[in-house]
Amino acid sequence: MPGQSLINGNVSFWYDEIGFPVPNEPLRESIDVDVCIVGAGYTGMWTAYYLKQAAPELNVVLLEKEFAGFGASGRNGGWLTNSVTGGRDQYVATHGKVAALAFQLEMNNTVDEVIRVCLAEGIDADIVKGGELNVAYNPAQHSRLLEWAEDEHSWGFDDVQVFDRTATLNRVFTPGAVSSIWHPHCARIQPAKLAQGLRRIIQERGVTIYEKTTVSEIRPHQAITEHGTVTAKHVIRATEGFTANLKGVHRQILPMNSSIIVTQQLPESFWEEIGWNGYETLGDMAHVYFYAQRTSDNRIAMGGRGVPYRYGSKTDMNGSAQGVTINTLM
Repeated sequence: MPGQSLINGNVSFWYDEIGFPVPNEPLRESIDVDVCIVGAGYTGMWTAYYLKQAAPELNVVLLEKEFAGFGASGRNGGWLTNSVTGGRDQYVATHGKVAALAFQLEMNNTVDEVIRVCLAEGIDADIVKGGELNVAYNPAQHSRLLEWAEDEHSWGFDDVQVFDRTATLNRVFTPGAVSSIWHPHCARIQPAKLAQGLRRIIQERGVTIYEKTTVSEIRPHQAITEHGTVTAKHVIRATEGFTANLKGVHRQILPMNSSIIVTQQLPESFWEEIGWNGYETLGDMAHVYFYAQRTSDNRIAMGGRGVPYRYGSKTDMNGSAQGVTINTLM
């Protein structure tokens, strides 16, 4: 940030850029509704959005411990991607190839659906659909890249392309590149802008979001909070990585953390040297997970795994990276 060398925490860079929303009032009494959604991240808010699209008469409420979009939805790497977590093979084993293919096609379509909704609803989330580029830097990575491309083509995904060193460097000048693989089903986003856009839209549709409201337990047709119980025909758990905080499910979900670092705004001379004019999301073929994007204001946001597990499935509230990580990168 101008005049500042380092900001570590403050939830995320994305919120540091746009500011925090004014929290809604918490739940103060017991209520009865049609649908209660616990957790107001992407999962909860998209669920509310489509419920109101399908049945506008539904009385839908969301319960959120902090504010809508506080969790992973507002502090991720900003990839709107078709990626199937864990790979398709696990779904082939449990549901068969036809179902796994249908799932992947829906994931592909979902990227375009999010873009469509944002355009229709006036949500400016800095979206650029430049595809996803993964770079190989040595022969072993190149071999894995070719295997990946062959597998994609065997599924019928002919929009996957392999680039040699020259073509790769023409897209993004990454020294040491051997080759790269690209597909179109990924877009760069500003995740906090998307989250806050969804927050605005669903409230305009009549969804009530109770913020600063901690749910301690979900029971059949009930969500238990400190100041009241929500009774509903349907209770939807949308807590994702924060699920371990709920009574009775502490050992069912393991929260996995990741960290990103964002550069200062980089001058035009830098971009003239490295390119990246297609705003592709950028990864590589190493075993250690890595992701990066070029932001709308010409920074590089990059991140990966390597954040230690917090004993007892604790979750990070402030978004601070470990000091040893910061010192190494600086």
